[in-house]
Amino acid sequence: MKRTLISCGVGVALLAATLLPVAFHAQPGSPRPGAPAATPGAAAASPAPQHHPRIDAAIHHLEEARRELQAAPAEFHGHRAKAIALVDHALEECHKALEVGP
Repeated sequence: MKRTLISCGVGVALLAATLLPVAFHAQPGSPRPGAPAATPGAAAASPAPQHHPRIDAAIHHLEEARRELQAAPAEFHGHRAKAIALVDHALEECHKALEVGP
């Protein structure tokens, strides 16, 4: 069971490391240094969340990892709770990535 928990934690860490560049990638419509600022009305309209197969799959796997961690019978000296918090943070980042799009 401990080996499964560690494997799950490593998988979540690898998944989060893979998704970070996607989440922080500059958007094609983002302002460039020295470019004129956008009008205030343009910033008010935010696009609806989009669906991307890889991020949707990552969300599914993170939710599955969260369920597995919650079902673990022991606390593992606080590491299980910390892993759940990190999975929650990774899920938030994935949802934010869907909001801003590619």
